[in-house]
Amino acid sequence: MTSVDLTTETEDSGPSGYAAARLRLLQEKAQSGPPRRAALARLTDDWLSALFTAAAQSTGVRGAALVAVGGYGRGELSPRSDLDLLLLHDGSAAAGALAALADRIWYPIWDLGLALDHSVRTSAEARKAAGDDLKVQLGLLDSRAVAGDLGLLAGLRTAVLADWRNQAPKRLPELDELCRERAERQGELQYLLEPDLKEARGGLRDATALRAVAASWLADAPREGLAEARRVLLDTRDALHLTTGRATDRLALQEQDQVAADLGLLDADTLLRQVYEAARTVSYASDVTWREVNRVLRSRSARPRLRAMFSGGRRPEPERTPLAEGVVEMDGEAVLARSARPERDPVLPLRAAAAAAQSGLPLSLHAVRHLARATKPLPVPWPADAREELVTLLGAGEPTVAVWEALEAEGLITRLLPDWERARCRPQRNPVHTWTVDRHLVEAAVRASALTRRVGRPDLLLVAALLHDIGKGWPGDHSVAGETIARDVATRIGFDKHDVSVIATLVRHHLLLVETATRRDLDDPATVRSVADVVGSPSTLELLHALTEADALATGPAAWSAWRGSLVADLVKRVAAVLAGETPDEPEPAAPSAEQERLAIEALRTDGPVLALHAQTETPQPDGEPEPVGVELLIAVPDQHGVLPAVAGVLALHRLTVRAADLRAVELPGEVGPGAVLVLNWRVAAAYGSLPQAARLRADLVRALDGSLDIPARLAEREAAYPRRRGVTAPPPRVTVAPAASRLATVIEVRAQDAPGLLHRIGHALESAEVRVRSAHVSTLGANAVDAFYVTGPEGAPLPAGEAAGVARTLEAALRG
Repeated sequence: MTSVDLTTETEDSGPSGYAAARLRLLQEKAQSGPPRRAALARLTDDWLSALFTAAAQSTGVRGAALVAVGGYGRGELSPRSDLDLLLLHDGSAAAGALAALADRIWYPIWDLGLALDHSVRTSAEARKAAGDDLKVQLGLLDSRAVAGDLGLLAGLRTAVLADWRNQAPKRLPELDELCRERAERQGELQYLLEPDLKEARGGLRDATALRAVAASWLADAPREGLAEARRVLLDTRDALHLTTGRATDRLALQEQDQVAADLGLLDADTLLRQVYEAARTVSYASDVTWREVNRVLRSRSARPRLRAMFSGGRRPEPERTPLAEGVVEMDGEAVLARSARPERDPVLPLRAAAAAAQSGLPLSLHAVRHLARATKPLPVPWPADAREELVTLLGAGEPTVAVWEALEAEGLITRLLPDWERARCRPQRNPVHTWTVDRHLVEAAVRASALTRRVGRPDLLLVAALLHDIGKGWPGDHSVAGETIARDVATRIGFDKHDVSVIATLVRHHLLLVETATRRDLDDPATVRSVADVVGSPSTLELLHALTEADALATGPAAWSAWRGSLVADLVKRVAAVLAGETPDEPEPAAPSAEQERLAIEALRTDGPVLALHAQTETPQPDGEPEPVGVELLIAVPDQHGVLPAVAGVLALHRLTVRAADLRAVELPGEVGPGAVLVLNWRVAAAYGSLPQAARLRADLVRALDGSLDIPARLAEREAAYPRRRGVTAPPPRVTVAPAASRLATVIEVRAQDAPGLLHRIGHALESAEVRVRSAHVSTLGANAVDAFYVTGPEGAPLPAGEAAGVARTLEAALRG
């Protein structure tokens, strides 16, 4: 829409003329982004100016001005933005006339359904409000006259800016604390699957805070890329407002595809990567800016006389402490030494980064920019000292993160490791993951740095941790793609052929241990031998064990626990024995424990189920908090049809999560009585609340087995009682037969969306297929269930291939239905 069109529409100062012009502007596809926001602000200015002029004439009020503040003051109106307005007056008008003036402006805004944040103040009252409320002061820094006495606002702006600059030593720490508290509540925008574009760290509020810091003249933010980052966030919010029709700043999952389409982007992942890039720019600028603010304030707080005493009245030179060749510490940062020559020293970026991280210091912005401008590329393969500096950087622990981000902000990481670009800011839609792919890789290296004393080659562990998910974003299995990339990268940075092969193996099989330990029968020799064949050597096994733990700890709290750790450690112990030359025997049917035999005898005597619950010892964690590892549930039931679905259904009704399950038939001695008893040894945990009593579980299990408890109906009732939440559609379940996973049974894998009663449905389908479940290995990762069932035919032998495939198809169809 042209400016002529807007003028024509706004000749009617009433709400209908403005509303029609506003609607046309928002529907105009050719105009979006900053031009549309500016046009919307001008359109709103024209309408409000007409309202103010008419109202001032009718009420006789003089010495007043209508002022836009905040985002409207900056001329950045999104489709559903609030109108932040101040009615400024000189105090000469009568209270009644002033109230009438305000009403004639506010009510037409409300009549259109627009959100309004308004106030009526004199200049003195506005300055006092700003002094009392930091948010008011920030809004006034972006004030702009819409109509009325322009001189009135000019005087206020001059006074507010002077107040802000004079009070900066006090107000800026308040603003810093406000930003930190908000970040604590809202999280970091660059890692959230449903980020708040305004409130999260790295969002629009932080960008506004940087403007305020610049206005104080105390410090300034790095300007490169900052305006573009704000534009991306604002454009995304505009599209979000138009998609939802609401004044929302949260980019919910269900809106992301439409927002991406409105912005002309390929898909929701492309949208999130763009948003994350913008947030990362704002976050890094914030880190640098607040560090500079604090440095300046510390410098100002030093006693001038004391400084003069040591410097003879001259400003003292900052102390420079050597950290490494060409790198020194100054004012709490790692900076380049005066003698440094980046143009002649291609290893200097890595040496400076490693020195900064090892010293727990931030890398100076000026140093990073100088390095980015002046340093020549490293030769390929890298010299040994460059590789050693990279390993030193990765092994520094938590300080590595900030230093790595500084290098990334200036493009140094992708210059050193070109394959990094594809992982950069890539979202991970599995809610188990806390971080984007690139940050997860750095976090894995941080976690691995704490495990380097457990391995003989810590350098290989750290590099493998940095590269283990580098294949994400490429088609197919990320581990397969990652192996190829890892070979190239490891060769590039100068490892020999043997070490390159080890790193590639670690990347290719970084999920092997945890997936095997949680989804396979470790008593089956085929399981242990298959892992030993892949790993090949004890040294690679110890590296893979440490990498598994580092990867899981860097993923998120749902990915690792004492229980998972114990399963992986058990598998590693068994594989190490095989690699040492020991041959595991084929397992004999395990004799029941004394308690299992006691329960089995009681089950035969009573001809019904018998239960025992045993709480597991809580394991203290490094932070001192105990970790509940679940409850052992022993159940003995006379062998009969439908035990697995009945038990799983009862546990679901009592909101118990199954972590692992083992089922076996126990033949009791002849003098006890004829017949077999099924003994189920399961590890369970309460989804929330306390554990149910064993007596209640037994009573419901009796009813489930005799058919008087309709489990499917009860589960359906409970599901219907809760409203279905909007969200992304889960992918369909997938059931496969794992080839050659065991010589003792057929292994059927189920991957599906976790839901109450899922294990009951699986058990019912397997029973209907007339197969026996020898053991079950249940694993839940976020919203995904990944379960493995060892099944046999009625006679106890593995299923023929065709029959196994048929069972898998039947089970998948049952779960889809």
